[in-house]
Amino acid sequence: MPPPSPLAIATSSLQRLVKEEASYHAELKQQEQRIQKLQGRVEGGAGVEPEEDEEERGNREFGLRQERQALEETKKIFPGLRERIATARETLKGQLEAGASSEEDVKKAQEVLKQS
Repeated sequence: MPPPSPLAIATSSLQRLVKEEASYHAELKQQEQRIQKLQGRVEGGAGVEPEEDEEERGNREFGLRQERQALEETKKIFPGLRERIATARETLKGQLEAGASSEEDVKKAQEVLKQS
């Protein structure tokens, strides 16, 4: 089997980055939902026992802080990831312009460009 062409490599690279971004968006939604749930419990919403002790309340507050920190760390990933996606798109466009690739690779590259 011959090694993949530079166009195929650039295509798969962009495809991987787009999937990674989608994964981080899904993670972000999940974290926001967990934070809302924990925030409701910390503020005295559902699932809180009236005779709850301070240690349990402190544990929930700590968990909420941890989730918020994780959410902020996830948000910090997006600017760098978007920059990498833009670079990968430019690389792929350059590879398309250079030509010398199979028709199948060109079609796949064009599809990935449309999706990104």
